[in-house]
Amino acid sequence: MQTELSRRLGIEHAVFGFTPFPAVAAAISRAGGLGVLGAVRYTAPGDLARDLDWIQDHVDGRPYGLDVVMPAKKVEGVTEAEVEALIPEGHRQFVKDTLARHGVPEPAEGEAAGWRITGWMEQVARGQLDVALDYPLALLANALGSPPADVIARAHERDVLVAALAGSTRHARKHADAGIDIVVAQGYEAGGHTGEIATMVLTPEVAEAVAPLPVLAAGGIGSGEQVAAALALGAQGVWLGSVWLTTAEADLHSPALTRKLLAAGSGDTVRSRALTGKPARQLRTAWTDAWDDPAGPGPLPMPLQGLLVADAVSRIQRYEVEPLLGTPVGQIVGRMTSERGVQEVFDDLTRGFERAVARLDRIAGRS
Repeated sequence: MQTELSRRLGIEHAVFGFTPFPAVAAAISRAGGLGVLGAVRYTAPGDLARDLDWIQDHVDGRPYGLDVVMPAKKVEGVTEAEVEALIPEGHRQFVKDTLARHGVPEPAEGEAAGWRITGWMEQVARGQLDVALDYPLALLANALGSPPADVIARAHERDVLVAALAGSTRHARKHADAGIDIVVAQGYEAGGHTGEIATMVLTPEVAEAVAPLPVLAAGGIGSGEQVAAALALGAQGVWLGSVWLTTAEADLHSPALTRKLLAAGSGDTVRSRALTGKPARQLRTAWTDAWDDPAGPGPLPMPLQGLLVADAVSRIQRYEVEPLLGTPVGQIVGRMTSERGVQEVFDDLTRGFERAVARLDRIAGRS
């Protein structure tokens, strides 16, 4: 599964694997792809440095990357406390009532609060970059539009390629104008924040719009046949995220959540604003239903919603309250029916890719 882009990066397969787990990122790189660690959960620079040190020691000298969530426009002087003060009391009460209705235990006295979604804040993301750019990254990806111009320049000074996710040709052209190197065309089927255009439609549109920039196809991809389809549509690789959630190297800290993912079908996700305030595809649960119910207060805009629900989501996960338990995941979840190692996933991808190419050769009358 080689393309011009994969050869440029020195990877065996044009498979870019986004994951929040260092062990998965390293395993993806060792398997011949390019592991990309999601940085949004790292609020302490030392924690990110620790995990990048670990990855550096476990990729066997192969390339890897980092994914940040950084707004293109700078906002001065806004602290987390100032933002959180904007959350209405009625929304706070709705969270309490929803948790109580499902019997979610109160945190124990002195128990640490859950992880808070602050990686979207520019000062946090810039702290992540100050750490990460001291490492030999091959790729820096931004999941929230084009990164600021100075960030692109800093990456390019270190020979780091810059990628940005796009859900439309309009977004893709903006990325190209901003000077990024790779556009990730993320379709409607994808897990997490995603737009409204399906991967099959979006990929060739974006490839044509930003040519000759390389494009990665993302959204609903989890088989070698789909990789072949993406390359046939004009992509130079694929960006996979959801498929790694049920790998042996992933650390979800929740057997119940793993069971739910393995049992879910492709119709068991929903594009909801319940988690962050922006539409994000995730498992459909009683939690997403509550926020999407017209009788409720409805989600707040980003970043207020993420700050509002962070502790609640952590409690749901800690106590494994199954009706409410979910995670961002794409429609490919319907194919995630067993726990496999990362290398086994790659083996399946390459076999499927070979089958697809052989099938097309037969159709075309080529031996």
